[in-house]
Amino acid sequence: MPRRTIRVTGAPEAPLRAALTALRAELGVPGAFPPEVLEEAEQAAKAPALPSYDATDIPFFTLDPPASTDLDQAAHLSRRRTGYRVRYAIADVAAFVAPGGALDAEAHRRVDTLYFPDGKVPLHPVVLSEGAASLLPDQVRLAVLWTLDLDADGGTVAVDVRRALVRSRAKLDYAGVQKAIETGTAEEPVALLREIGEARERLEAARGGISLNVPEQEITAQDHTYVLGYRAPLPADGWNAQLSLLTGMAAAELMLAHGTGVLRTLPAAPDGAVARLRRTAVALHIDWPHHVSYAALIRSLDPHTPRHAAFLQECTTLLRGAGYTVFRGGNLPAITTHAAVAAPYTHCTAPLRRLADRYSSEICLAAVAGQAVPDWVLAGLDALPRRMAEGARIAGTVERQCIDLVEAALLKDRIGEVFEGCVVDVEERQPSVGTVQLLSPAVIGRIEGDHLPLGEHLRVRLVRAEPGAGSGAAKILFTAA
Repeated sequence: MPRRTIRVTGAPEAPLRAALTALRAELGVPGAFPPEVLEEAEQAAKAPALPSYDATDIPFFTLDPPASTDLDQAAHLSRRRTGYRVRYAIADVAAFVAPGGALDAEAHRRVDTLYFPDGKVPLHPVVLSEGAASLLPDQVRLAVLWTLDLDADGGTVAVDVRRALVRSRAKLDYAGVQKAIETGTAEEPVALLREIGEARERLEAARGGISLNVPEQEITAQDHTYVLGYRAPLPADGWNAQLSLLTGMAAAELMLAHGTGVLRTLPAAPDGAVARLRRTAVALHIDWPHHVSYAALIRSLDPHTPRHAAFLQECTTLLRGAGYTVFRGGNLPAITTHAAVAAPYTHCTAPLRRLADRYSSEICLAAVAGQAVPDWVLAGLDALPRRMAEGARIAGTVERQCIDLVEAALLKDRIGEVFEGCVVDVEERQPSVGTVQLLSPAVIGRIEGDHLPLGEHLRVRLVRAEPGAGSGAAKILFTAA
């Protein structure tokens, strides 16, 4: 599910840092790794089991935000006589984690990397997640290497996956790649990102899939204060996401054919949820003819337009209910597809940051090699959905409360000020309560008042901004000015 995310650059103010520390404590977020886990990680980093296949001659590149150092994926794109070849290298975390060891147990306790505005709480010790297991440039690294051959329309025609040694030649970022592609200065392996990405987007549209370009909430430090805005994803973000979706779909098909696996599933949205979105579209003055599908409407929206951005954020409600579904022995589950992907799909491309991906990779490696799935995978499979659900709950709470906390901290000294805003949601059972999105700063808060004009611009007065943490969550309240 797409999420509002926040990034803070620069040194956070002391009060905000203290509040974030309190939030970590309130939520029971894991702190430092135990000594035995760090020791095991240090030893694993020095002597992992090396694969026999050497792919270090392939000039891979990574594509991530500029400050990222936990690099899960590296890509190389090329043409075939009748289509394309996508090589997608995924960090081979299982090569460093001994099943049943202290490192493995800690990863099962943490489940996900948690992201706070002032730093992250990693799934694995930094010596691995930002060191020996990360696909850093100019370093020989262990990877699960996917080779996906596509036809001229971007459809998958052949899949291979194996362990390999790889070496990334360049650490690229989205803005730089977007500019290089637009100006024609990108080398072919990078320039093909657009060609392949757009082909995959057309296939996504044809099967009824949906990719939500939800703007990210972004906070930067300037002149000892904070400035908050939105970053709408670049086309390069979407093209790169298509490579991950392509791999996840290929992995799901391999597991279904093998009869054992872990899928990321999402039931179709109930009619009532779609009807509610139609009412929201009307209120936000978004034209949604009845003959136009939900997926087609989403692709027509511009996340740079405030009304469209607000609607896209509301669309994330249809993605609630996604979970992990495991199966074995050829007994396939009742639901095998992810409604937003409109196909079978699994998570397998971010094992440095998400526990389930390590399981998916091992099952796919076994399927292609015609070997039995490792015992440790089978032993942990049934408990995996519950673990991942709890991890997602904690990650969602961290995200939501961090956003509320930072917004309240930004506004706490501005009580009584009037802002320009737009009402983006009104509670159906309580029409005097809703949600307002400010034009500047980019804050979303609760609003109370009679006759809230959904989708309309209005002036609002800030009456409460109380930073809090945990059970004393931040509170922001506006009224019509």
